[in-house]
Amino acid sequence: MSALVAVEPDCWRRPVLAEAVVRGGGTVSTPDAASALVWAEPTQAHLIGELVDANPGIEWVQLPYAGIEPVVDIVTARPGLEWYCGKGVYAEPVAEHALMLALAGLRGMATYARASQWTAPEGRNLLGANVTVLGGGGITESLLRLLAPFDCEVTVLRNRPAPMAEASRVVGPEALADILPGTDVLVLALALTPETAGIIGAAELAALPDHAWVVNVARGGHIVTNDLVAALQTGQIGGAALDVTDPEPLPDGHPLWGLPNCLITPHIGNTPEMGLVLLADRVAANVARRVAGEALIGPVYLELGY
Repeated sequence: MSALVAVEPDCWRRPVLAEAVVRGGGTVSTPDAASALVWAEPTQAHLIGELVDANPGIEWVQLPYAGIEPVVDIVTARPGLEWYCGKGVYAEPVAEHALMLALAGLRGMATYARASQWTAPEGRNLLGANVTVLGGGGITESLLRLLAPFDCEVTVLRNRPAPMAEASRVVGPEALADILPGTDVLVLALALTPETAGIIGAAELAALPDHAWVVNVARGGHIVTNDLVAALQTGQIGGAALDVTDPEPLPDGHPLWGLPNCLITPHIGNTPEMGLVLLADRVAANVARRVAGEALIGPVYLELGY
């Protein structure tokens, strides 16, 4: 028996999602007849609540987000629905972006990309570096595989320590202060929750070596921006490579734009072109699982914040 699935109202712009529903054994339907809703318009989250409220036959919702910050209130207000997010969907492109940012920072691209004349050499190797990764989800799993040829010493910090393939060690949050002084590259790849907001502030930045680079592909709110600006301005750390910022978008004229030891990309670790095909695979898999009566991938855990 197929599942009746409604795809977001603008699905005509994303036929790959409708195709994914069919590939998973479902049938694309109008919302009033649907038992599930696939949503992929990240800027229109406020409409999800209105749509599911108007169509009580919808039992579960597939969200496009890896993090659930845009929809926490919507999900909280509707505990009778099953919610599934995109955690793990975008791990590969985001991990690739994190590796690019780490290499660019260490090898002096912040300087060279701005140069208008031949400059003195600078840079350090990623090869053999001590890398600390905050977060133990899909991005980290992918990044560990990408880092393997560089023979790095990789420490992963996660809420529930457990061995991870390619990681030198996995530790709990209480170890953060101990591992920062030996860190060459600090990568943020964790969910934004009340516990992780501002996890990197003045004290943590001061604990890093003066050559260390901070790479953030998670959420801007993990870093206290004013503290980061001060650390970069004084040379307290080597630099920061940010795909996310707080605030976001980063306003014109913000101090981070003009710092020579800061690289910024506009939250494009995963672009729509990269991500839509990956989200479609998740949609197909979850529709197939629902048809088969199996547990779906990526359940939202409100109590954990992801």
